Amino acid sequence: QVHLVESGGGSVQAGGSLRLSCTSSGYTYSRGCMAWFRQVQGKEREGVAAVDIFAAATYYAASVKGRFTMSRDIAKNTVFLQMFSVKPEDTGMYYCATNNRPSCSLRGSEYNYWGQGTQVTVSS
Repeated sequence: QVHLVESGGGSVQAGGSLRLSCTSSGYTYSRGCMAWFRQVQGKEREGVAAVDIFAAATYYAASVKGRFTMSRDIAKNTVFLQMFSVKPEDTGMYYCATNNRPSCSLRGSEYNYWGQGTQVTVSS
């Protein structure tokens, strides 16, 4: 049973920073991706960032490129999303997701397992 647990969400003022964590358990992949998505109620889910678990290549949405950094700690089965220079439009519920595909994307349909989410609120 794959299990993903996010943490690190909270309230922050615009221009500040926040670091999200996602720890996985219950599986061992020889390949795969982990990603962060966010969703605001009433809007479509948006892919934010993804990382190839083993190759460490990262992928970012245009809206966060240059401000967010995704990294992973294989030994701890954990990925991080470091958010800098946050904006009110970064507000949302942030979800961690994973799959065992050979290449990574920011399409939610390509991810099999999801965490429960952690809320990020950015005030102006």
